[in-house]
Amino acid sequence: MVSSDLQAQAKRHLWMHFTRMGTYADHEVPVIVRGDGCYVYDEAGKRYLDGLSALYCVNIGHGWDELAEVAAAQMAELAFYTNWSYAHPRSIELATRIAELTPGNLNRVFFTSGGSEAVESAWKLAKAYHAARGEPTRHKILSRRLAYHGTSMGALAITGLTALRTPFEPLTPGAVHVPNTNSYRWTEDRDPLWAADAIEEAIVFAGPQTVAAVILEPVQNAGGCFVPQDGYFQRVREICDRHGVLLISDEVICAWGRLGQWFGCERYGYVPDMITTAKGISSAYMPLGAVIAADHVAEPFLHGTTSFVHGFTFGGHPVACAVGLANIDIMEREEMCQRVRANEAAFRARLESLRDLPIVGDVRGAGYFHAIELVKDKETKQTFNAEESEYLLRGFLSGELYERGLICRTDDRGDPIVQLAPPLIAGEEQFDEIESILRGVLSEACERMADTRAHAGAVQA
Repeated sequence: MVSSDLQAQAKRHLWMHFTRMGTYADHEVPVIVRGDGCYVYDEAGKRYLDGLSALYCVNIGHGWDELAEVAAAQMAELAFYTNWSYAHPRSIELATRIAELTPGNLNRVFFTSGGSEAVESAWKLAKAYHAARGEPTRHKILSRRLAYHGTSMGALAITGLTALRTPFEPLTPGAVHVPNTNSYRWTEDRDPLWAADAIEEAIVFAGPQTVAAVILEPVQNAGGCFVPQDGYFQRVREICDRHGVLLISDEVICAWGRLGQWFGCERYGYVPDMITTAKGISSAYMPLGAVIAADHVAEPFLHGTTSFVHGFTFGGHPVACAVGLANIDIMEREEMCQRVRANEAAFRARLESLRDLPIVGDVRGAGYFHAIELVKDKETKQTFNAEESEYLLRGFLSGELYERGLICRTDDRGDPIVQLAPPLIAGEEQFDEIESILRGVLSEACERMADTRAHAGAVQA
């Protein structure tokens, strides 16, 4: 099939996710056909550095034949069987392997097909847990503003992004939103644990007897890699324990080496009651997600006629679980977590070097998960208005970065950012390439935005 056929058919039949389809009326659809290590190739053979791990997913990098062979062998042995009242070897083995890696007593693994399903399942499990213990009024869940937790109706209610929520209201009731940890936008005299204490205020205001859970990412994705303040998660853990509320660590992105540990909660020294995960659990070679629950959360459902009346057909798919096991094997063999910890400073240094550009306001993140916040004025931290942001991100940066061979994320769900999350195998060569491309494109962006402001000023005059 030639390139023109792929383009025509994509434009006629493929409905891409979170995509302005009208954009491709007069532009080509980016068609990625092959991956190798940290790089992917389009239909014309052009190479791109995958600086986003294909949406924070392909942690071990592209092109591992080993995983293809494992998948083929599992299909030949048992292509599919359900986990509804049945088990199969791979789901048992992967659940055991995961339990061996998790902190604390997080020993029960409920498989899903992806991240939204994992978040949806965790909220339902939190409600069911409290009901089973005689507290059926506990149904609310707290999450942070700007945080993204998924697109199914429950996960969307938890998501703290107004623009994603309003088109689908009314949403599942019970979600409450609290401040995030973006201290770049805080006043200097603000208590560092202010955002943690705001969670307790919200619980008390809502009525602790109505709150089931708090769900937080170790490093918040949407808004641009908001890291926690020292002691933040310890304070949140204390608050949850004080009010009998479950703490859910949403690690759809932050687990599986992304922050240099198997699980992001380990990096920040807290043990949640549940972990939601997906993406890197199989390095996205197969769709797979999970809720990992502590023993005390599972306990009410392990006796008599009780059950957690919830599930998905493909949760714990044999082929996905086989690939997940092999993915962990590769991560251990190649020492992926250790590699991230060893290289994190070098990666951060390349991004920090861009602070000399007038448009770069902040650099933040952890592990192989960082963001650069773009500003109109570094001294005042003034951000771009909606029209300027539209031009900056979608009118220039997104297309230009791709044209110069770097796939990353430009986003303005909060303030405008450029976000990087390369495969965990990335090293000095890739860091240099990222810095070089970003420097060139952001320098031109500075000039373009200055010209735009000058033109606007001339028109007003």
